[in-house]
Amino acid sequence: MNSDTINLKAAAIRAAILQHEADIEGLDREIGDGDHYINMKRGCEAIVGIAPELEALSAADALNKIGMKLLSTIGGASGPLFASFFMSMGKTLKACDNITIKEIALAFDAGVQAIMQRGKAQAGEKTMLDVLIPVSTTFKQLAEQDKSAKEIASALKAVASEGLESTRNMLATKGRASGLGERAIGHLDAGAKSCQVMIHSVCDLVLSN
Repeated sequence: MNSDTINLKAAAIRAAILQHEADIEGLDREIGDGDHYINMKRGCEAIVGIAPELEALSAADALNKIGMKLLSTIGGASGPLFASFFMSMGKTLKACDNITIKEIALAFDAGVQAIMQRGKAQAGEKTMLDVLIPVSTTFKQLAEQDKSAKEIASALKAVASEGLESTRNMLATKGRASGLGERAIGHLDAGAKSCQVMIHSVCDLVLSN
């Protein structure tokens, strides 16, 4: 991983988020506060916008800079959560001399742990973590088993989709949807959908190479 691959993945994520605008907005209108897609789009545009600045940085410093940019760009609860994710990834990779897929998996896990701590949330509460936690667990397991990048990418796509679907029949206990009680049951979580879209876009890049 280096700043060039980070920029490439950031561009792919932006394109995917734009492509799924109707899906994400529709889900957020049903049980969210209506601004999730706007914030996601704003964050993606901000990251792509600093691509030239990231080129001169190490992967760790680039991820940290992305986190800082998101913290000052995205409103609502999403900004601090995604900022914590990227900054924790950057901090974890800072100590790595040679970044391998195992170290990326550990950094991803550190980012997910940061979201859990910042949001005081866990799996089963109808949030983005219902996608991120199983993806992180699977990523670490497969990396430790020395699976190829393409094998891991294919598996993570499936896990992300399963995680998203699992939110449909959950009772929301975090965020605005938690105030809807049982009325939120039967709807997918918009944050989980965004994460599924982003994970799929990165995995598709890996699978296409």
